[in-house]
Amino acid sequence: MYQNYVYRCGQTRPHTSATLMQTRAAHQPVADLLVRRKLEAAGVRPTRQRLDLARAIFGSGDRHFTAETLYHETRTIYLAPALGTIYNTLSEFARLGLLREIALYDAKVWYDTKTGPHFHFYFEDTDELSDMPDHQLPEIEITPPEGTRVAAIDVIVRLKKV
Repeated sequence: MYQNYVYRCGQTRPHTSATLMQTRAAHQPVADLLVRRKLEAAGVRPTRQRLDLARAIFGSGDRHFTAETLYHETRTIYLAPALGTIYNTLSEFARLGLLREIALYDAKVWYDTKTGPHFHFYFEDTDELSDMPDHQLPEIEITPPEGTRVAAIDVIVRLKKV
């Protein structure tokens, strides 16, 4: 039941999981406030479930995930959201510009916390999506038909092991 952790001085000291929860809780108000502000700035009413999902989504920096991935990650949350709630919330976040939707050919929709223009690698063997490094970005010049403009260019390079 006891776990060990190392103080800054290097000494090991036993503590319970309750102590860990108190330590995390001391840092959580700042994170909660930032997540709440992000949602409010986008016009999202910050309900408990939306805040829980937003913490799971935005608490780790830029990332790629599916609704199913998020569903499995949030199983430990007290009153964990249903898969339908996750789909609805992700759809709303994407509509409001908090997330970017990436549709792949196999009908799976991925979500990206990095919403600006960038390209992706999709690893078919491992079912992973990652950002293409800047030094590998192709230069693409497209002339749109008359009366239109290029709104976005989405490039997904599908990769398989040889």
